[in-house]
Amino acid sequence: MSEPALGEEDRRGLEKGVAEFNAGYFFECHDTLEDVWSGIRGPLRDFFQGLIQVSVGLYHFGNGNRGGALTMLDRGLTRLAKYPDRCCGLDLLGLRREVAEWRARIEAGEAFPGDRARLPKYRLEPHHSDGSPGR
Repeated sequence: MSEPALGEEDRRGLEKGVAEFNAGYFFECHDTLEDVWSGIRGPLRDFFQGLIQVSVGLYHFGNGNRGGALTMLDRGLTRLAKYPDRCCGLDLLGLRREVAEWRARIEAGEAFPGDRARLPKYRLEPHHSDGSPGR
């Protein structure tokens, strides 16, 4: 699958959602990415839904809802599995690995970390003015 391009408004929404996710604001990330997702048609719809589900999974984990966390992380990983290792400038290879590792930790009973820096991160390449992701 070739990498679909995002419009400027959708790219700004993705960047905002990435910043919120990486700061540990999982609920806010969910809201931001859902706003983008609601206007997306075509192959990127499941990509955004997968990112939303990962965010909701970590939100549930932070609130002690392990069952909800596991379910949403599983759904997110399933949706993101069909995309290449990099999509819209986002490192999906690393994200899928980190989410799978945390999914196993949650299932094993590990507590939500006091240091949110240990949680998965969305890693997004810089955006070029021509609309292409940076390398």
